[in-house]
Amino acid sequence: MKQRRFVERGVGMTTENLLVEITDQVAVVKMNRPKVLNALNSEVLKEIEATMTQLENSPEVRVIVLTGEGKAFVAGADIGEMKDLSPQEARDFSNLGHRVFIQIHTLEVPVIAALNGFTLGGGLELALACDFRYASEEAKLGFPEASLGIITGFGGTQFAARAFGLSRTKELIYTGEMITAHQALNCGLVNRVFPHDELMAETMAVARRIIKNSPEAISLAKEAIVKGYDLGLREALELESDYFSACFALGAHRDRMKAFLENRKERKK
Repeated sequence: MKQRRFVERGVGMTTENLLVEITDQVAVVKMNRPKVLNALNSEVLKEIEATMTQLENSPEVRVIVLTGEGKAFVAGADIGEMKDLSPQEARDFSNLGHRVFIQIHTLEVPVIAALNGFTLGGGLELALACDFRYASEEAKLGFPEASLGIITGFGGTQFAARAFGLSRTKELIYTGEMITAHQALNCGLVNRVFPHDELMAETMAVARRIIKNSPEAISLAKEAIVKGYDLGLREALELESDYFSACFALGAHRDRMKAFLENRKERKK
């Protein structure tokens, strides 16, 4: 069980390919390669990895929102980098993506994907690594890799199957179909769909609701969900008991429970 390291690392984390803004404990990380629809190359992946590490360790950050600049969230991995890769280089590129996306999947703070536009290939894999996904009505989602002679390499075969089932995952990957935000909502690929100009406001509203709750409880809940998902039921329930009891060891519940009881007494008067 991890202990979050509340160490100040600074908040000036904007990089060549990422825009980072922290407001009221919410960090908005925006992919910023609009000329190539925010395509992911090795450099961008490493910047995401470093930025996530800094944000996770900053006491100023309780929720992270990932989104994109321009017409895309992320339109896929960078084909210009991929087209001449050797098999070993392709494996290294895939492993880098896995490392970064598992980092996001297991990050101690919640990560919300705000899908503002094209969310394809590696972009959909990035979104699936997040805790949940909100989409603009203008978003388009899909796995077009098979049309390029490859398969998903950043976890798509596994993240998607876990998110919305084997059959739908196979259909999306085999056909390369690009679906609308509302189709994605119907099959459970995204949690909610908003008008395009309301996406960020609605996403930030949810982030602020999360922040009202105990950061210790959110972190432990996320870890219990992620670790327990692949376990048998009895083992997973035992894990839940471990994390439930850890909340009482941390002691963060006392003031919140006391306030709840006092408020209930006041309402009864």
